[in-house]
This record gives sequence, C-alpha cells and structure tokens, in this order.
Amino acid sequence: MPRLKFIRKMIFDGRGAPLPTPSRPSPARWLSDEITGSVLGHSTVLINFLGVHLITDPVFSNRVGPGVPPFILGPKRHFSSALSPKEIPAPDVIVLSHAHFDHFDVWSLRKFSRQTPVVTARATADLLHCHGFRNVHELDWGQSKTIATRHGPIHFTAIEVAHWGARMMRDDHRGYNGYLMEREGHTVCFAGDTAYTSAFAKLKNPSRPINLMLMPIGAYDPWIQAHCSPEQAVDMSRQAGALNFVPIHHETFRLSVEAMDEPAIRLRAALADKPPKLLAVSVGETFRVPLHQTATAELAHRS
Repeated sequence: MPRLKFIRKMIFDGRGAPLPTPSRPSPARWLSDEITGSVLGHSTVLINFLGVHLITDPVFSNRVGPGVPPFILGPKRHFSSALSPKEIPAPDVIVLSHAHFDHFDVWSLRKFSRQTPVVTARATADLLHCHGFRNVHELDWGQSKTIATRHGPIHFTAIEVAHWGARMMRDDHRGYNGYLMEREGHTVCFAGDTAYTSAFAKLKNPSRPINLMLMPIGAYDPWIQAHCSPEQAVDMSRQAGALNFVPIHHETFRLSVEAMDEPAIRLRAALADKPPKLLAVSVGETFRVPLHQTATAELAHRS
C-alpha cells in the first residue's frame, strides 16, 4: 500500500468506538515490595516500582494528533485504554520519551496533578509549562536525575535511542530518550521509541543486569528506519543483558501496514524458550518481575 494512501486511511478511519481490552489490571492489589505493572495501551505503562508509581507516555485519548478534542487529526485507537486515569493510582512520576503525539498527549497529561514530577527529553519542557506543569526535569542522553517521592527515591538516566523528536515538522531540535529507572538495586529500562541501534549493548552490566526491558515492537512496516521489528527488539534486549521483556507500542494505534496481531506473533517466535523471559504481551495484562534472577542463571539457561 503506498504510504500516502495508508496515511489517509489511518487519519480518516471510519471505525466505531475502540474495542475493550481483553484484560484489565487491578493496581490496588499490586504489592509495594514487587515490581508490578501493566501496559495500558501503546507505550503507556503503569508500574508499581517497589512502592513508587510510575506512568510512561500516558495516552488515554481515542485519537492522537494535532487539534483540540474532539477535533483531532490523527489515528484512532484500536483497543481502548485498559484503565482510565480515574482508575489508576496518582503517579509519583510521569515519564515521557519524546514529543510525538502518540507518546506526548497533552489532553491525557492534563488528567494528572500539575504538581506531579515529570521526566522528559531535552527541549520539551515548554510543551508542559503551557499546561501548568512546573516540576519538569529535562534529560539528554547520559544525564541523570534522582527524584524524591513520598514513597522513596527513584533514579532516572536518559539513554540513547534511534528515533527523532520533533512534534511538528520543523521543531527537530527536540530530544528523544529511553530511560533506565533504578530503585533499591533494581533496574527497569523503558526504551521509548526506537529503530535498531547498537546503543543498547552499552547498557549491559553482568553484575547488575536489567530486570525488565520495555521495548517497542510495532509500526515497522514501512517505517523500519524509525521503529524496530520484533526480532530487532529482542536482539537489542539481549545485547543489553535484560532478564525479562514486556512489549510496548503495538495493539493500540494502527500506525503501519502490518496486521495488528503480527508484532506479537513474531515476538513470541523470536523469544521461544530463550531469554529474556516474556512476562506479558497483550494490552491490559499484568506482569510481575522476578527480583531474584541472576545473569548467571539466565546465561546457563541460554546455553
């Protein structure tokens, strides 16, 4: 399908309301001595990280793109969000990877307290300040910030990804990040949005492996220059030494030509019985991260 024809079809999607998700998480039941979470849709992940509540790239809108609801020019959701903003605990920190509309939805962000700390990419704070957010921390690749929350501190480091950060066509000065999120000796990597890059290999630390990789797996056909395939996502996670894997950026917005269920099918085949361990796949599933795995045990399993 020619790209322009597909883009027109994506924007002028005549489907009705988004479908309900097959699963709905119950965050009130999640324990604060675990790392537990759920992908609520696309790259929106709700995590209880040992008592600290995080939400990444929160998007609850039925469409994403320029405009003012209900007049939004952009793709429509396939599945509704697994939870609404009213159904989730107030986040201790909001984490934003970059300024693209399907990751940085101001109409969803406005559902949260403007006092909430926000970690975001370089040159994107202005998009938050105009909506009343003041506790904003911009990070560029390699920069770090520890944020104190009512449930304890959490440390963020911005990491290199292969993508782009412009919100409109000409503001290409804006940054784009993945993040290492660390607390009490455990690490979650939120990869944001990325094409294939060798940069993830720099994250490998056998003495302190990444407990969980949140990695995008969709929108690669024909946009492989900006979005990795499921097989590439698995390869990058292995290079980073991640012990567990949960996919993001699939099953929600039809941004590309591949079938909605193709990324998940290819992901399962790419992982098979080899590490990292696949903890959840579908939107709304709850995942729990084993905290006592070791890199040695995983390498033994791999061999």
